[in-house]
Amino acid sequence: MNIEADFYTVDPTDAPHEMKEVQTLLAANNLELDGQVELFVVYRREGHVVACAGLDHYTIKCVAIAQHLRGESLSLRLGSAVVKLAAERGQFHLFLYSPPHNLPFFRGWGFYPLVEVPRLVILMENSPVAIQRYCDGLRERRRPGRRIGAVVLNANPFTLGHRYLVEQAAHACDWLHVFVVGEDASLLSYDDRFALVAAGVRHIDNLTLHPGSDYIISRATFPGYFLKEKALIDSSRAAIDVLMFREYIAPALNITHRYVGTEPFDPVTSSYNAEMKHWLQYAASAAPPIAVAELPRASVRGVPISASQVRGLLSRRDFSLIEELVPMTTLQFLRRKYPVEYITQLEVQTR
Repeated sequence: MNIEADFYTVDPTDAPHEMKEVQTLLAANNLELDGQVELFVVYRREGHVVACAGLDHYTIKCVAIAQHLRGESLSLRLGSAVVKLAAERGQFHLFLYSPPHNLPFFRGWGFYPLVEVPRLVILMENSPVAIQRYCDGLRERRRPGRRIGAVVLNANPFTLGHRYLVEQAAHACDWLHVFVVGEDASLLSYDDRFALVAAGVRHIDNLTLHPGSDYIISRATFPGYFLKEKALIDSSRAAIDVLMFREYIAPALNITHRYVGTEPFDPVTSSYNAEMKHWLQYAASAAPPIAVAELPRASVRGVPISASQVRGLLSRRDFSLIEELVPMTTLQFLRRKYPVEYITQLEVQTR
């Protein structure tokens, strides 16, 4: 694909030799190769890779230019090339990760800062107003109260454990805001997960259900959450997501508390909960602190309920055991979508 003269794209899975060159260039810029990058824009000069930029869905990462070429117009051309590639893939609202000292560099690309983990990483987007428009929409759904809570769910699928967490949080609050993760990176689609959550919480009066967005547990704010393997996440990337919540979402809705369940199984979520406590409660910020309330997870026969447990049972079509772990609305949906005679083996995902 010729996205701009002298620039071309590289698929990391198909070009191991070129990726070694890209990795060398990144290392010279004190950067590491990000395994979630789908395509790289690459520029060669005199047979060597001297500039690159990676694209992970709608997030630009791994931007590097050889030291001796940084004073040229190559930077703007590289930015134009990767933005053009994203547009060809239907991605127009873009995010970008960078070390903080490169902020002026990427302002020249038309990107604006959102949040920063001091001295480590900054998240930017290619709009000066998009986040404010999102927060304006949230403010229209603000409710009065001294204790305003929030719960964020992936709900893949929605279980009795999720329902218990939401019920307990709603009981403790004047009003509760529930957000459903918007990425389609789970076994169940976003539309199905949102519908299951809506059905499972409709009996709670003091609750507002919010659709997913790019600003809360997304590929942009928290890419580690969507790793299929159980790798330990980069804590600075988890901090980006939590700081987005503290500095934008919580103030828009006057949220004072965020509720999570204990996490005995998933190291990614467990690590995220620990990061959440630090960045919401204790880290220095211009935004008010948010209290994190970690509630014991609901159990069946002494075993904590988990969505991964349900997905494992679903792969065997063991609906008799699933019935003990999910609300009736979830059970009915799973029976319809995955009948026993459905012979294709499901891929049991990790999240």
